[in-house]
Amino acid sequence: MAHTFANLLYHVVFGTKDRRSSIDAEFRPDLHAYLGGIVRELGGTPIIINGTSDHVHALLKLPPAIALAEGVRILKTNSSKWAHEQHKRRLFGWQSGYSAFSVSESGVPRVRAYIEAQEEHHRKKTFAEEYLEFLHKHRVAYDPRYVFE
Repeated sequence: MAHTFANLLYHVVFGTKDRRSSIDAEFRPDLHAYLGGIVRELGGTPIIINGTSDHVHALLKLPPAIALAEGVRILKTNSSKWAHEQHKRRLFGWQSGYSAFSVSESGVPRVRAYIEAQEEHHRKKTFAEEYLEFLHKHRVAYDPRYVFE
C-alpha cells in the first residue's frame, strides 16, 4: 500500500493537579479553545473539548505519526505553560496521568453528547466517581493508590 490511511479517534480525560477547581467558568472557554488549537497544530482534529472546574474531556482525532502519549504530553505541557503566561494562573497544572479510550466512528455521536453534557452530568456525580466508572467500564486494571496521585 503506497499511503497510510487511519481514523484514530480517542476520548481523553485528564484532571487538574490535586483535583483543584482551577478551571473557572471565565477561563474554561479559552482553555478549551487553546487545547483545540494545540490538537490542530499536531495535525489532528478536536471534535469536542469540554469539562468542569477540575477536569477536561476531549474527543480527538490524531494523525498516525503522533503517538497518543506524546500528543497528550504536548497538550498538557503547552496548555499549562499558556495558562501561567497568558492568564497569570500560577497554581494551574494538570495531574501527571490521563486516561484514553479508543472510539469507533459509530460511537462519536454518543461520546460527543456525553462530553457536551459535562456540567449537567457532574451535578449528579463527582469527577472521581466518573473516572473510576470509566476505568471499570473499559476494563482498565489500576491500583487505587495511584489513580488520583
